Amino acid sequence: MSIALHRADAVRPTRRPRSAVRRLVAAELRLVVRDPLTLTFVLAFPIVTMLVIGGSFSGSDREGFGGAEPSQWYVASYFTVVVAATGLVMLPVHIASYRERGVLRRFAAAGFPRWSFAASQLVVGLLTVAVAAVVLLLVAAPVYGIPEVHDLGRVVAGTLVGSLAFVALGVLLGTVLPSARSAQAVGLLLFFPSFLLGGGGPPPSAMSQTLQDISQVLPLTLVTQSIRDPWLGLGDATGSLLAVTAIAALGLVLSARRTAL
Repeated sequence: MSIALHRADAVRPTRRPRSAVRRLVAAELRLVVRDPLTLTFVLAFPIVTMLVIGGSFSGSDREGFGGAEPSQWYVASYFTVVVAATGLVMLPVHIASYRERGVLRRFAAAGFPRWSFAASQLVVGLLTVAVAAVVLLLVAAPVYGIPEVHDLGRVVAGTLVGSLAFVALGVLLGTVLPSARSAQAVGLLLFFPSFLLGGGGPPPSAMSQTLQDISQVLPLTLVTQSIRDPWLGLGDATGSLLAVTAIAALGLVLSARRTAL
């Protein structure tokens, strides 16, 4: 009997971390599906806005879009609006509400590994981005069509590091801000200027020089360029991709340190 218990204790630590993350991810995904804020900002808002603004320009306006079809420019751009909505609105509010209600302390008391919550939030954030992006493309396909991908490797790389950067940023914001209300206020304050200047609003040619200069340093602009340019054949966006990679690496390190239970 004692030998059996000893063996069970010896194997438990090797299995528990994986099962802990799986349990957290499963629970978090159920909460995401039931959250109206997520359904609004991550799913409905990008799709509705893309349909409206994508039809506001005609083919004769190509010059202001670097030679690309305006509707396809916005389909590729709104692919990254989903990323921003997840990282700046959904995750910060969700995590801050956990901290406010003491849920993280209960996780620690229940014996979850210190890194499990951070890992589960990263997984849930990336899955949310993936699902929302697919839904956006499914809606765009019969209306504007899906733009031909000129450089698939760079588009995939830009999508991956851009999603990691904003998901890590969302986790970091959620652990820094003291309450769900403050997270919502700060998240929306960061989201809308990023959305308008980083790819979801008017094209750069329609902005003043000051707004163009501001937009060029926004993380969402860098993510949008790293995905949209190789997607539409407007350039390789190597500089933007490297900058987003650096942001993702820094964000992952900081968020992992902040989310230790």
